[in-house]
Amino acid sequence: TGAISSLQRQLEIQESQLRRTKSENEMLQKKLREQENQLQAMSAKFCSLTEGKHEETMVTIEKENCSLRQVVTEQESKLAEQNKLISELQGTVSQLQAEVLASRYHIHKQQRAQKVIQSQAETLQHRELQTRVALECITSKFERYRSKIIQATFSTAGSKPPQAEVTDEEVLEAMQKIINERMEFHQMLKQKGIK
Repeated sequence: TGAISSLQRQLEIQESQLRRTKSENEMLQKKLREQENQLQAMSAKFCSLTEGKHEETMVTIEKENCSLRQVVTEQESKLAEQNKLISELQGTVSQLQAEVLASRYHIHKQQRAQKVIQSQAETLQHRELQTRVALECITSKFERYRSKIIQATFSTAGSKPPQAEVTDEEVLEAMQKIINERMEFHQMLKQKGIK
C-alpha cells in the first residue's frame, strides 16, 4: 500500500509537470503564430511600399526579418525541446501507471491468498475442535471401561479391593492372576474327571 501511495504521488507530480509543460508548449506555439503573423504583416507592408522608399525600407525590413527569423528559430528549437520533454514525461507517466496497476494486482493477489489461508486455518480450527470433542468422548468411555474392569477384577472372591489408585500394570497383574487361577482350577477338575 505504501508502494502504491508513493507511485501515485510520483504519478501526480509527473502529470502536473506534464500539464505545465503542455501549457508552456501552447504559449510557445502562440508566440510562434504571433511571430509568423508579424512576418506576414511585414511582407504585406513591403508589398504596399512605394518605389521611392523601397530601398530604405528594404534594409529595415531585412533587419527585422533577420531578427524575426532568429526569434522563430529559437522558438522552434524551444518547441522541439518541449515536445521531447512532453514525450519523455508521457513515457514516465505510462510507466508509473503500469507500476501502480501491477502493485494493485499484486496486493489483490496477496489478499486472495490471505483469504484462502484464513479459510484453511478456520477449517483446521474446526477440525481440531471436533478432534478434541471426539478425544474427550473416547477418554470418557475408556475411563468408564477401565473402571468397570477394575471393579470386575477386584470384586472376585479372594481379591482385596485397592486402597489407592491402581496402575494399568497392577490391573493386568490382577487379571492375569485370576486367569491363571481359573486355568489351574479347570485343569484340576479335568484331572478329577469332572466336566
